[in-house]
Amino acid sequence: MLEPLNQAMEHIERHLDQRIEMAELARIAVTSEYHLRRLFSALAGIPLSEYIRRRRLTVAGAEVLAGERTLQDVAVRYGYGSGEAFARAFRALHGIGPGEARRTGAALRSQPRMSFRLVVEGSTTMRYRTVEKEEFRVVGKRARVPLVHEGVNPAIAAFIQGIGQETLRRIEALSDQEPEGIVSVCDNLADSRAEGTELDYYHGVVTRSATPEDLDALTIPAGTWAVFENSGPFPQTLQHLWRDVFTQWFPSNPYRSRPGPEILRTRLSPDASEAEAELWIPVERTTA
Repeated sequence: MLEPLNQAMEHIERHLDQRIEMAELARIAVTSEYHLRRLFSALAGIPLSEYIRRRRLTVAGAEVLAGERTLQDVAVRYGYGSGEAFARAFRALHGIGPGEARRTGAALRSQPRMSFRLVVEGSTTMRYRTVEKEEFRVVGKRARVPLVHEGVNPAIAAFIQGIGQETLRRIEALSDQEPEGIVSVCDNLADSRAEGTELDYYHGVVTRSATPEDLDALTIPAGTWAVFENSGPFPQTLQHLWRDVFTQWFPSNPYRSRPGPEILRTRLSPDASEAEAELWIPVERTTA
């Protein structure tokens, strides 16, 4: 997986002054566009589209300082329809406008080229299994919340606290298949997975039961799921589990992620300091 991914990175470098198609990058990386975006974001810590933007502005910055082309020519070469749009993007990355940078020879910021390599640490053994599930529903309460990578998500915590114990008991009684009991479901995430982007969060159960009128439901098509188990300090264990799945498991196994919600079943210790987690990720086998 890493060699094709690095070939896709080389393709980006050769085409910074041209249109870069995500479909072509996915073809070179021998994966789907969806999985490429997800994997890159997990490995690099920034969205793939943002990396391309930063690399273009890094190279454009060198041309601005060189002074061999007009600023308008540099803007057009790197895909900006107007000098104003180029100036805004340039300032957002470099902290200074292109005209001022050329006049003063100011120091600019640089997004280094990325390549990926495997680091074998041997510190983590991931427990996983694959499950084939028929169509099912998640039934419970839904909220639109921002994505938080580290620490407790205040929006989710407040949402759960506002549901009420009686409603939670009614929801839990609908559970009739694994993962059993109350689960957290994340759906409609942005491909970039950037901090602060919004997602649909369901606090509910996996069921085939009818949906009560006062509850929300999400129908999930049949498919394959990879199920990961982990335990440790809360909430770090849960957030690190997501990271490890994409940075360690996917590059080492013949699967890729497919569109669909992610389901997390959590059991907390009495003082809520420790957690046992079971994470369900929709996957499909790779053909390469």
